[in-house]
Amino acid sequence: MINKKSLLLLLFTFLISVMLVACNDDSDAGGSSNESGNESDTETNDNNSEEPYEISIVTNSYTPEPPTPESPAWQAIEDFTNTKLDITYVPSSNYEERFNITLASGDLPSMILTNKTSSFINAVQDGAFWDLTDHLADYENLSQLNDIVKNNISIDGSVYGLYRARPLGRMAVTIRKDWLDNLGMEIPTTTDEFYDVMYAFTHDDPDGNGQNDTVGTIVSEYPGPWDIMQTWFGVPNKWGINEEGSLYPYFQDPAYREALDYFKKMYDEGLVNEDFAVMDPAKWHDAFVNGRAGTVIDVADAASRNRDKMVKADPSLEGSVDLFGAVESPNGLFNLPTSGYNMMYAISKQKVETEEDLAKVLQFMDDMSTQEGQTLAFNGVEGKHYEMVDGAYTPTTDQALIYEYEDLNQLLTFIPENRYLEAPLDELEQKEQEVMSANEEIVVANPAEPLVSEVYSRQGQQLDNIILDARIQYIVGQIDKAGLDEAEKLWMNSGGKEYIDEINELYQAAQ
Repeated sequence: MINKKSLLLLLFTFLISVMLVACNDDSDAGGSSNESGNESDTETNDNNSEEPYEISIVTNSYTPEPPTPESPAWQAIEDFTNTKLDITYVPSSNYEERFNITLASGDLPSMILTNKTSSFINAVQDGAFWDLTDHLADYENLSQLNDIVKNNISIDGSVYGLYRARPLGRMAVTIRKDWLDNLGMEIPTTTDEFYDVMYAFTHDDPDGNGQNDTVGTIVSEYPGPWDIMQTWFGVPNKWGINEEGSLYPYFQDPAYREALDYFKKMYDEGLVNEDFAVMDPAKWHDAFVNGRAGTVIDVADAASRNRDKMVKADPSLEGSVDLFGAVESPNGLFNLPTSGYNMMYAISKQKVETEEDLAKVLQFMDDMSTQEGQTLAFNGVEGKHYEMVDGAYTPTTDQALIYEYEDLNQLLTFIPENRYLEAPLDELEQKEQEVMSANEEIVVANPAEPLVSEVYSRQGQQLDNIILDARIQYIVGQIDKAGLDEAEKLWMNSGGKEYIDEINELYQAAQ
C-alpha cells in the first residue's frame, strides 16, 4: 500500500514530466514556424488563432474558367478570413435549374446564392434557412443594409439572406447634349420641359441635316421606360397607401391616368417611335447610337456605354452625350428604384447548425465587405493580378491570371458600399455615379415587397398582362378611358379583388 509521502513523490514526478514534454512541443512548433519562414502570422486576421472554419458555397459564374483552390487570390481570401472555402461555381445560364436541384436534394451547402423565388420562399417557410433579422446588428458592415433593399429582400418582414448590392437609384435618361446645344436648350428639369425637348428633338431638326429623320425618345417592347416615366408623375411603385393605411394597386392612383395622357400625347405627336410595342429590346438603344433618337430612358450607366459606341464609330461625337436622373411633375420629384440587389446568399441550417457556426459565417461575409476583402475578391493579389502605378490601379491583361480571381467577386455583397480598386472614371462616368447617388433620395419604395401572396403566385402574370396591355392600347389609341375602366374591372374580376384583400391582410399583420 502506497503511503502518503510516496504518493506525493509520484505526483511531483508526473508533473515534472508533463512540463518537460510541453516545453519540447513548444520548441518543436517554434522551430517548424521559423523553418517555413512564416514570420508574419501575428499580422494576419485576429481569427487566425483558431483553426480555419470550413464554409461550403454554391454561387454562379460568368467566366469559362472559374477560380480554383490553387488560385493565389482564393488562398489570400482564406488566409485573411481564416476559413477553408469549398466553392461550387455554376454557370449563370443554368443557375436557377441547379439551385432547384440542390434544394430538392436536401444536401445544402453552408451558403447558397438565390433569388427570391417561390421555391426559396417555400424552403424558408419549411425552416431550411436561418432568419438573420436579429443577427446582423452585431457586424460592422452587414448591419448597414439599405432600408429599401432590406425591405425588398424580406419575406413576411424577416431577412433570410445577404443581398449583393446594386445601385438602387440606377434609372436615368441618356440624352444627346449636342442636340440640346444645337437647339439652344438645356437639360429638362420638369415633365413639361421634357415634353418640349422631345418635341424639338422630333420636329426641329436637332442634328442639322435638313431631314425629318429624328425622334424624341426610343422605346421597345420592354415596358421599363413607361414604368420609369409614370413614376415621375407620382404613381406608386406597385402599391400605394391611402389615408386609412390600406394598400391599393398603382393603376388606381389618379396620377396613373395623368401619366397615360402624357404618354398618349407623346405618341400622337410622334415623339416616340411608332413601333415601340413590337420593337426587339435587343435593338432598343441602336436608334440612339445611330443618331435617330435623342433620348433613351433606361439605366444611368447606359450613357457611357452608348457614348463609347458612338465615339468608336465617329470620334467627333466625343462630348455629345449627357444624362439626368428624373424630371419633376406637379406632384413632386420621384424616380423608380431598381430592386437594389442581384440575388442574395442564404445560410442553411443543415450545414450551419448552431448560432456559433452562424456567427462564423456572418463574420466571413462581414470580413469580405472590408476594403481588403473586396480588393482580394474583385481585384486579386497586388503584384500578380494588378499593380499600383503612381497611385493608379493597373490590372493585368493576362487572361489566365484574370481567371484566377474574376469570379471570386461573386462572393461579395458590397454592403455598405463598393471598396475595391477601380480605374479612374472619366467625366461622364463620374456623372453617372453622381446621378445614381442623388436618385436614392427620390426613389419610391414598394411597401408590399416583403409580402408573399398566394394569389399572385397563381395569377400574377395574368393580372399584370391585363393592365400592361391596356396601357399600350390606350397610348396608341385602341381604347379610351372607358376601355381603361373595363380593363380595371376585368383585373378585379380575374383575381384582383382577392389579391388586394390578401395583400392588405398580410400588410396589416406585418405592421
